[in-house]
Amino acid sequence: MNQTIDLELNVTTEQGLRALAEEGHTVEVLCKADPERKGPSWYGLWIMRTVGSDGQAKILVTARTRVTQNAIRVREFKTATGVISFLVGVGFFQASIPMKNGETTSHRLFSD
Repeated sequence: MNQTIDLELNVTTEQGLRALAEEGHTVEVLCKADPERKGPSWYGLWIMRTVGSDGQAKILVTARTRVTQNAIRVREFKTATGVISFLVGVGFFQASIPMKNGETTSHRLFSD
């Protein structure tokens, strides 16, 4: 017996995140470690996910890994500047970054 199983992964790449944000999904930034200030920069650990109107979330993963090798890795941002640069690159005009472990901030693209 030969069956095909369609699995919908709860992950997305940068390109997928951009497309989902353009479709109206919320992009959330999750703080995974309290940031520390070192000189003029903030270092911590942040990840991102999209959340659709149905509540389904997809975590941002690196595009350099291969699904066939079970090597999906969550994309981690280790500086506040990295988070800001990514969000601006997606199309956001402002960036809100959680600064405490466990906190989340949300972003939505608005069309004119």
